[in-house]
Amino acid sequence: MADAPHQRFGFDTVFDGAGDVAYAPPRPKRLFTIEEVEQVRAMAFGEGEAQALASMAALQAQALSSVAASVVAAFPKLAGVAHDHRVASAELALACGKAIADAALARFPEAPIRAAMENLAREIEAAPRLMVAAAPDLAENLQAVLEEAAQAIGYGGAIQVRSMPGMAPAAFTLDFGDGAAAFDPAAAAVRVAAALDAALAAEGLHAEPLIPGSES
Repeated sequence: MADAPHQRFGFDTVFDGAGDVAYAPPRPKRLFTIEEVEQVRAMAFGEGEAQALASMAALQAQALSSVAASVVAAFPKLAGVAHDHRVASAELALACGKAIADAALARFPEAPIRAAMENLAREIEAAPRLMVAAAPDLAENLQAVLEEAAQAIGYGGAIQVRSMPGMAPAAFTLDFGDGAAAFDPAAAAVRVAAALDAALAAEGLHAEPLIPGSES
């Protein structure tokens, strides 16, 4: 192991004519009072705390920036998930509605044609005759129902009911000379489903937010 190099003599000490030291540079203080130690400790603690807080603030800013970038990147996926949820909800509502409608038509198959006569009261009031075609099961008891509906709307013309095999249980056609009306539950369900699909396709990923007050 090599010896440590010798420190050169510094000419910073000044002697007088008698050989006494006239000036000497101050030496580092090696002994401190308790008050001085506490002061130095407090300063060091403050500097360390400031550095730690600055480091934490930088880390927080970096984390927030990363979260913001992740949220922005996730927006398209969230919009897709929301759209899929809307589609599934609409399809479920449509299926429930169809089931309820089928049950109602099975229980009251004459309700659609009764409603049609009420809505067409002005159109059929001058018609001398109404020609109605319906499925055999419905046509069997439809004459009395139509006469009751005609009396309710003030229609005094003749009503003729024909049985048409192959028609759906609640389906019917109503011909009043100057116009006609028809109802087919299956065709109506297809039209409703097509309208719903078209609305969802037009809406796409730009629909209103699922949560009121939020923005996509």
